[in-house]
Amino acid sequence: MTSSLMTSCPCGSDAVYQACCHVYHQGTPAPTPEALMRSRYTAFALDLVDYLRATWHPSTRPQTLAPDPSTQWKRLSIENAPKPEGGRGTVHFTAYFFEGGWHALEEVSRFVFEAGRWYYLDGEPRLARLKLGRNERCPCGSHRKFKACCSG
Repeated sequence: MTSSLMTSCPCGSDAVYQACCHVYHQGTPAPTPEALMRSRYTAFALDLVDYLRATWHPSTRPQTLAPDPSTQWKRLSIENAPKPEGGRGTVHFTAYFFEGGWHALEEVSRFVFEAGRWYYLDGEPRLARLKLGRNERCPCGSHRKFKACCSG
């Protein structure tokens, strides 16, 4: 696990995992809705189901949540994360993943601050299957052409 702690954090912050989302996964409350969103994305990427359940508001939390090893989360893009007001916040993001093909999940997530912690409340997801040309940029975030990166 030590070597994985020193790899780049999946959330795209340019920090190593140990200095980024790992601290939240170990119990430190995320200070903002954006930090919670990033740590939840990373938890999806690392199959940290217990963390996802713990940071999901009890009023909307699913009864069960199983790991999904068939989904490979590749990149998170924060589109907008306005300053929270009155114990509520939103984060508009796009998450790119591979699951039998490339997809983009775009969502405006809602967060609520209760008992000293931010919780994911719900969101308005839109899922799109990506049709990528060989010369388009790869959705993984490498800035390389798709044909030279993740096209198979």
